[in-house]
Amino acid sequence: MARHVTPADLAAALARRTRRDLSDFANAFGPYRALTLGGRAPEGLAVTPQPLRRGDKARGAAMLAGRFVLSGETLNVPLGESPWDLPAPSRRFAEALHGFGWLADLLAVDEAEARAAACTLVDDWIARFGAWNFFSWGPGVLAVRVRAWTLSGPALLSGEDAPPRIASLGRQARRLARAFSVAPADRTRLDAAIALSLSAVCLDLPGALKTRAGAALDTALKSQILPDGGHVSRSPEAAADVLIALCELDAAAASGGAVLPDEVRRAMDRLTGFVRFARLPGGALPGFHGGGEGHSRALDAALAHAGGGKAPSGKVFNVAPHTGYHRAEAGGSVVIVDAAEPPSGLHGAESHASALAFEFAASGARIVVSCGWSDDHGARWREAVLATAAHSALTLEETSSARLLEPGWQRDLVGPRMAHGPDPVKVRRNEEELGVWLEASHDGYSKAFGLSLRRRIFMAMDGADLRGEDGLFRPVEDGPPANPEARLSFSIRFHLHPDVRASLSRDSLSALLVLPSGDGWRFRTDGGPVRLDRSVYLAAGAPPRRSTQLVVAGEAEPFGGGDRPPNRVRWAFQRLGRVGAASG
Repeated sequence: MARHVTPADLAAALARRTRRDLSDFANAFGPYRALTLGGRAPEGLAVTPQPLRRGDKARGAAMLAGRFVLSGETLNVPLGESPWDLPAPSRRFAEALHGFGWLADLLAVDEAEARAAACTLVDDWIARFGAWNFFSWGPGVLAVRVRAWTLSGPALLSGEDAPPRIASLGRQARRLARAFSVAPADRTRLDAAIALSLSAVCLDLPGALKTRAGAALDTALKSQILPDGGHVSRSPEAAADVLIALCELDAAAASGGAVLPDEVRRAMDRLTGFVRFARLPGGALPGFHGGGEGHSRALDAALAHAGGGKAPSGKVFNVAPHTGYHRAEAGGSVVIVDAAEPPSGLHGAESHASALAFEFAASGARIVVSCGWSDDHGARWREAVLATAAHSALTLEETSSARLLEPGWQRDLVGPRMAHGPDPVKVRRNEEELGVWLEASHDGYSKAFGLSLRRRIFMAMDGADLRGEDGLFRPVEDGPPANPEARLSFSIRFHLHPDVRASLSRDSLSALLVLPSGDGWRFRTDGGPVRLDRSVYLAAGAPPRRSTQLVVAGEAEPFGGGDRPPNRVRWAFQRLGRVGAASG
């Protein structure tokens, strides 16, 4: 059981906060800002960026009507008033509002009224916060806003009324260049480096800013993009988002004749391989570690730009050893297993207790999923989806295999992250003519309950049979348990995609699963009755979708090798063929 928050983490967080406070204090003085943020304003767009991610026209129309829905909360703006003058429902809402990530949704309406509204909202923000504001000029919010304004292109940054916006964007870019020293060395710093590089190319900012942006981007990519192409946070969606942003930057640089660090192309090549590895049939990503399905169309465009629509062999690799995932694929079926411990340190803020969880897709549809996450949801869902119970995995005594840092001063200082988790997660893989075998284990329950977990998964070579076995065992070196008569309750959950219809057999030892195409799969187990419980699917964004989970429950003995009941449960998903009409 690894301790993920160390005294060094606390000291580093305190140092970052101190630097940030000193920076904010200095920037509160006008003369200091004039000295550090002043300079010649950009003349205009030197390069028109091409966003790969389309805005949501329905959301944009709602904003035109005065309804801002961000981070799962709503702000209704009466006619004639400004959202900048109204209290935000929450800090997360305020961060999203001041980040302007929603600007693409508003401009997606593609009408003169929408452009006028976008320009007015930006101008009103400049009038109120354009000089300085502790909150809205923070590194994280600032990075999102600089990229959003830059990607808006001519809609915001051209025309007779554009110079004040261009001047403000130039000042914000200069501040972003100075903010790297106070930005946490997580996605915030990488996002800031990409945003600054994009604005430097598109606005043709001074050479010193381009140099600083390139150096920051080179450093951030080297430290955050792993050799197998995953992001150090272990979030598949984080890797996909970085790939999309780098492709937008690369296209802008090519258009403007700008030179990017060599590490950009290397990172794009690695990210392309990992994204191909992580995508499931239909293009969605697995919902692990703070991520959701991702933006499929934007990813298609990014893969096409990067030259990575398909691997040279037509296949993807089957192990991402540095990011910690295994993939098995056969006959149109794909299973992806989380085979590593949650990330620690700064990159563990979005960690899930999902060790040994899996997602399964077949017949062109997703079947077994995780609840997943999207920033479109409200904060009340956030910690719930971190738990092991929100994944297709075994939970012991309704606890998670990794535990969040408890509320208190430490969590206030370093943020919400896993305090303890399994370490290491051990995995073995064997590929043979019959199919692929995976065996993995973790000790996430050993300290509290004296038992470790082993999960075995087999996918047949035709993809029509996925079998599994979960075993709870007490390592021999731990000796006998304190109370051999005790019994420990466990539940094995299989969260089903909302499009899957499930019905139990009469003896409740199996279930029929019908996919949207009408194809059927049979779930069966030797672990006792199967329950159909409610679940929720968050990975596709707001609103949450109701779904179902299969649950197999039992009571384990506090000893044994996990190779026989009641400490061992076998289960299987087997293809039946077409059993019903396709749903509409």
